[in-house]
Amino acid sequence: MASLRYEKRIKASADVVWSVVTRPESIPEWFPGIVSCSVEGTTRVVTTASGMEIPEEIICNDSLQRRFAYRITAPAYTFHFASIDVIDLGDNDSLCVYATTAEPDTLALLIGGATVGALLEIQRIAESRAKI
Repeated sequence: MASLRYEKRIKASADVVWSVVTRPESIPEWFPGIVSCSVEGTTRVVTTASGMEIPEEIICNDSLQRRFAYRITAPAYTFHFASIDVIDLGDNDSLCVYATTAEPDTLALLIGGATVGALLEIQRIAESRAKI
């Protein structure tokens, strides 16, 4: 089982960063390669640019702790868990942490690499909102 964790310091308040990731349906706006998604209850199905649909279970969407967690339920994964945490570091200063654990390991590496791009996009969106 492989685990990857990436973090990005963002020049925006934790509330602003949290507003980018808290809505489950917003993932196509900031995760590379995801073009659409549907959400029903705790189930989210993301669609990739290649047309593949990937079902996920939303485990946690906690505004108090600013934590969003989900797991991919597609049969290609023996196990998957991902979390996004937004940590308040002060005025217009926060840390966004994206962690992924998955088996098989190669799928963890595939998704983990995309989380780097996701963090950059979360940063871009949050910092542009912070300037409003």
